[in-house]
Amino acid sequence: MMIKLIIALLLAFLLSLLAYPFFIRRMDRLQFGQQIREDGPARHAQKSGTPTMGGLVIIVSALVAALFTAGPAKPFLIALPVFLGCGLLGFLDDYLKIVRKQSLGFKARSKLFGMLIISVIFILLLSLTGLYNPSLKLPFLNLTLNLGIIYPLFILLMITGFSNSVNLTDGVDGLAAGTAALALAAFAYIGYRAGIPSVALFCAALTGACLGFLVFNRHPARLFMGDVGSLALGGALAAIAVIAAADLFLLIIGAVFVLEALSVTLQVASFQLRGKRIFLMSPLHHHFELKGWSEWRVVSLFWLAGLVFALTGIWQYNVMIAAL
Repeated sequence: MMIKLIIALLLAFLLSLLAYPFFIRRMDRLQFGQQIREDGPARHAQKSGTPTMGGLVIIVSALVAALFTAGPAKPFLIALPVFLGCGLLGFLDDYLKIVRKQSLGFKARSKLFGMLIISVIFILLLSLTGLYNPSLKLPFLNLTLNLGIIYPLFILLMITGFSNSVNLTDGVDGLAAGTAALALAAFAYIGYRAGIPSVALFCAALTGACLGFLVFNRHPARLFMGDVGSLALGGALAAIAVIAAADLFLLIIGAVFVLEALSVTLQVASFQLRGKRIFLMSPLHHHFELKGWSEWRVVSLFWLAGLVFALTGIWQYNVMIAAL
């Protein structure tokens, strides 16, 4: 099994590494460049026009590697509609931004409706295959909480929350891809320990694809993943956590994404209620940028935090397994 995991990771890595030079040139010719937010940090203005939608290669290379190593296994196939559905929403969002030449694509309610459809399909597939489990294992407490009839709402919040959280994190070169790779590697381990090899192989393939993307996305980035990549990765993490019955462990392993989303929520709430901002700018990584930190320093800190959170999640998962 370990050899298969290494093959999945290396195959996705090599496929993406080979594909990106051609992809970047193609995006350049099509003039599919990133539209930078006007209210973002001033130094990001120079990134305008950088080729985007690199997440397409992440999706394709991970799929090829996962299918080659895992085959059409049931748990992997159940995660696919979430992964591909979120990726499709992101692709449409990216395309609208490029066509309209602005930093806003889909309206929020349109995205939410799409996430609702994806979540309903996912829940139906879980139910039909016997993988629907409303009981949540609580990290640190070694307890189980049965959500009963509100579990579908929890799944919707997981998919919507994490796809958008990864999207919010994708604001500095290498940040989202590197942090996602750490979280996915942790879930490759969890999938292996849980006896779900296809999930472990899918996570390994996604990790390899993210690492291949990082070669071209490290500062200064030659390519951005776009919403097609960030939404797909966030959706995949949520689906994998649910299938592996490790729903709440994602809150630990993916805590960097949680903190990024929380910083936006707190910033908006504070400004509306008190007329004051908590951070210089949100999401959180922009706060550190405006404090004068270099992009590499911000990314290094967040990667380190992501590693600590991933190891903490694995530790707690092992504690839970030992107690069973």
